[in-house]
Amino acid sequence: MGERCKVSWLYVLCVVLALVSVATIVTLWTIAITGGRGVDVTAPWDRDRLPGYLVPEFYNITLWPRLKPNPNSNLYIFTGWSAVQFECLEATDLILIHSNKLNYTEMQDEHFVKGVSVPNIKSTWLQLQTQYLVIQLMGKLTPGQKYQLHAQFTGELADDLAGFYRSEYKEDGVTKIVATSQMHPTNARKTFPCFDEPAMKAVFHITLIHPTGTIALSNGMEMENGTITIDGETLLQTTFEATEKMSTYLLAIIVSDYAHLSTTQGNIQIRIWARKKAIEEGQGNYALNVTGPILAFFQSYYNISYPLRKSDQIALPDFYFGAMENWGLVTYRETNLLYDPETSSNSNKETTVTIIAHELAHMWFGNLVTLRWWNEVWLNEGFASYVSYLGADYAEPDWNVKDLIVLDDVQKVFAVDALVSSHPLTSKEDSINLPGQIMEQFDTISYRKISLSYLQDNNVSLPRQVDAIMNRWVRQMGFPVVTIDTSTGIVSQNHFLLVPESNVTVESPYKYEWMIPVRWMKDGATKDIWWLLEKKGLNVDMRTGPSWVLANINVTGYYRVNYDLGNWERLFSQLNTDHQVIPLINRAQLVDDAFNLARAQLLSTTLALRTTSYLSKETEYMPWQSALNNLNYFNLMLDQTEVYEPMQEYIRKQVTPLFLYFRSITSNWTKVPEKHTDQYNQVNALSTACRTGLPECQNLIRMWFRQWMDDPEHNLIHPNLRSAVYCSAVAAGGEAEWNFTWSQLQDATVASEANKLMLALACSNNTQLLERYLEFTLDPAKIRKQDATAVITAVANNRAGQNLTWQFVTKNWEHMFTEYGVGSFSFASLISGVTARFSTPQELQQLLDFEEEHKDAGFGSAALAVDQALERTQANIKWVQRNKQEVLQWFRSQTGN
Repeated sequence: MGERCKVSWLYVLCVVLALVSVATIVTLWTIAITGGRGVDVTAPWDRDRLPGYLVPEFYNITLWPRLKPNPNSNLYIFTGWSAVQFECLEATDLILIHSNKLNYTEMQDEHFVKGVSVPNIKSTWLQLQTQYLVIQLMGKLTPGQKYQLHAQFTGELADDLAGFYRSEYKEDGVTKIVATSQMHPTNARKTFPCFDEPAMKAVFHITLIHPTGTIALSNGMEMENGTITIDGETLLQTTFEATEKMSTYLLAIIVSDYAHLSTTQGNIQIRIWARKKAIEEGQGNYALNVTGPILAFFQSYYNISYPLRKSDQIALPDFYFGAMENWGLVTYRETNLLYDPETSSNSNKETTVTIIAHELAHMWFGNLVTLRWWNEVWLNEGFASYVSYLGADYAEPDWNVKDLIVLDDVQKVFAVDALVSSHPLTSKEDSINLPGQIMEQFDTISYRKISLSYLQDNNVSLPRQVDAIMNRWVRQMGFPVVTIDTSTGIVSQNHFLLVPESNVTVESPYKYEWMIPVRWMKDGATKDIWWLLEKKGLNVDMRTGPSWVLANINVTGYYRVNYDLGNWERLFSQLNTDHQVIPLINRAQLVDDAFNLARAQLLSTTLALRTTSYLSKETEYMPWQSALNNLNYFNLMLDQTEVYEPMQEYIRKQVTPLFLYFRSITSNWTKVPEKHTDQYNQVNALSTACRTGLPECQNLIRMWFRQWMDDPEHNLIHPNLRSAVYCSAVAAGGEAEWNFTWSQLQDATVASEANKLMLALACSNNTQLLERYLEFTLDPAKIRKQDATAVITAVANNRAGQNLTWQFVTKNWEHMFTEYGVGSFSFASLISGVTARFSTPQELQQLLDFEEEHKDAGFGSAALAVDQALERTQANIKWVQRNKQEVLQWFRSQTGN
């Protein structure tokens, strides 16, 4: 490696730590950290950001993961050798480089000088809190000169899903180990000493040492393979092509005995990697087939060629995130990459193609062009989320998947962005420093507040410069509600808050005023876009008389719409006489807007409920899904009250025609609907009818599930319907059904099928079974760490499981925070999920007590989720007090009781 650098360099040799016990490692580390020295709180090593006077150029890294535990410590470990070349920009006697949980013993200096004197080392230590390896020199480095820092180190190949870590699975009864990585966002420092900030890009030269019989993968194409012998053991050594200049968080390194499928797209080699059995069963075929077209689409869309020779995608048994866009080697949860036509649903298929499109979009936007710091996460994730729909639409043009952005993104982000605990898309750079703060940026706002895509519409003529419009959407949180008074023609905007009495403490330079494109329709005829640039405007065309007005056609703008009561009545009349005159997406919008306007006290709750009255005539997926999403809030708030039964009766009445419709078009459930969204709505019809007690549906479910229990080798339930059937059957059944489902989960070889079974187990109404299942989440041998929060929140979502789950979480919080709180947004989902039903003063007090009890340790990446849970609970209490009787009377009036 030395021949690469004909420059001055510093050589710091860290002798590799012997394979000793954990106690010895801790002792050595403690000595290195404390060393009897006092801490200067203003010192550079106590600051959370690198000073910036050293800039990396390239790394040479060799890693050797052990896929068997050390016989002395019983730990899985890896050893590493690294060299980083950096340029000195300012004279300094201090080298700061990130290092976390890497073990070093004594530090000694050996230096070689070519033309410039290199200072000796004065002292070295690990600064634990800020995760630095600190090297103090006796003199200063010279600006403009280049140096190298060499290190040897040992780390644990733990099962913590961060940095270089261990994943396990069983194949043919044999436990197998995968050494894999998740560097994003701040875990590269857990793998090798590095300048671990996104702007600190460098080239990576990677070599992996691994056991015979395994393959090694990294970002670049494999360049050299050979055997080496270390301490009498014959090993493989794989060297990879140098990477593009990239951030540390994009590095990927994997050792496994996986198999792969391959094809080419132009001069790009495409490979799908997975467990051998999964490849043999064809579970990677769909991903292989859509990757090439998606890459081709993005090359055309960006008008920039894909810069690498290969595009690897790999499915991992244990992975905290859904996927990660490592350049040239994208990592996925198995459920998100693998698709089995025999057991996977069309929803699984859509998930695969959209997530592939999201990650491949990053190859350009995020990897080639990278954010400077984590306060601009939305630039990466929001854009990738938006164009993922474009890529998926190109790969599956018959699905109309772009329409689903309204349900999957817009409506979901509205729910969070309407809270005063929301945040702008962009934050001040100096407000995001700690790893927990960085992880908080990867939330619904950053991923889904992307509906500014109306600016892409060729029909929108911009009245001012783009930045004048965009800044109002990017630099202030929230969104507006546009109110149209058809009696006066006045159109106004206001900051929409789900809890109108909330105190907005975050000041905005734009006073919560937006520039809004109002695309609208009058009695079925679409009008030109009209821009609302201030709090109030006048458009006399909207004085309609007997006509109805509908705004935000096809939801191309990021705002809600309210009307005067006369216009609402005219819209209801249209829905009840011929609902198809109103565009499909807007039927979903009307439902969602009305329910949320009612929660914000801008409409009556009974008026919102009236948007569901026409649903007995509706067969399209989007309006039904929008209604079910909103009625779920009523379930959460009222399912322990006397409102529950009349509500179920009403929903059953509305869904029965939909159930009969799908029974008819599927020839009594023997065929699959042709249209993509019809397949989704068939699931809605079945699950809602069974959940609300329609006897024909419940008998059907019981029959299907019993047939499977009688013949476990032949599951005849269609994959699209399995989630609904499994959950309904477990809910209606007892221990026999639960145990059967658990046994099927243990034997499942397809990740998507395992996921359906795993979530169905949380549907039981037997509290003892639910308690048992919650305890399973503390045992990774039963429930993988990546799935623990999903199981816990699924039990919390069960009417019978809410109290159990809260008790479980509070009892085991410290353990879960240590084991599962490694900085993922799944942890924030845990807080959100277990508090979703909180709607009483007693529950609010429990949440406040919980916050107080754990405030010293903090909540890591879930801190914002705790604030949002408190805000939601307070709002829920008021909503129930205000609406319970009105809602009860309305449901009774609709069902004849």
